[in-house]
Amino acid sequence: MHDIHCHILPGVDDGSSSMEESLAMLAAAKAAGVTEITCTPHCRDPYFDYDAMWQAFYQLQDAAGDFPLHMGFEVNHHKLMDLGMDWARVLGCYGTADFLLELSVNASPSRFVEYERTIFELQGMGYNVIIAHPERYVAVQRDVGLARELVDMGCRLQASADFIAGGRLGAEKRPAIELLKQGLYTFIASDAHCVKHYQYLAKALRKYGSYLA
Repeated sequence: MHDIHCHILPGVDDGSSSMEESLAMLAAAKAAGVTEITCTPHCRDPYFDYDAMWQAFYQLQDAAGDFPLHMGFEVNHHKLMDLGMDWARVLGCYGTADFLLELSVNASPSRFVEYERTIFELQGMGYNVIIAHPERYVAVQRDVGLARELVDMGCRLQASADFIAGGRLGAEKRPAIELLKQGLYTFIASDAHCVKHYQYLAKALRKYGSYLA
């Protein structure tokens, strides 16, 4: 099982704070049945330090032995606009054509027009765009049709497993289950920031894995 979204790199964002915690998260991931991880530190303020993130990846890769780890980023749309689209070429998930894109939690439905332009540009660059945790976005919570529009554009959707416990912001469980039942998700990922989140992943996959597209 491939976990495509987690914050397991030590000391680079709001996830793992140390190598010890990263290795504990890795052990929890294995216990949950994970056999491969793409590390996706935040590309958003105040965390983004590209060189430090790569250094942390190499350190964890060395410490993890032969466990398959890959490097990627969770790219916040606003941060990508600040950096410029040329940066997209070094922010995808390495070794694949996947690009994990995070939208604004509080964006209005009209803002999704701007997201469409970015998505089409990323697709034109050859990327398969994965939308991180749409269940967190207020506009999607109010109208799940927006999530279907993203899928119709060719995006794949990724649920963060903590929806099973209500979600990081507390309102994600209902929209996540609705999107799952409509067959709109391709992935459930840990989005792990700590050891406990791998327990959520195991539970979410056990209960809802059959709904994935």
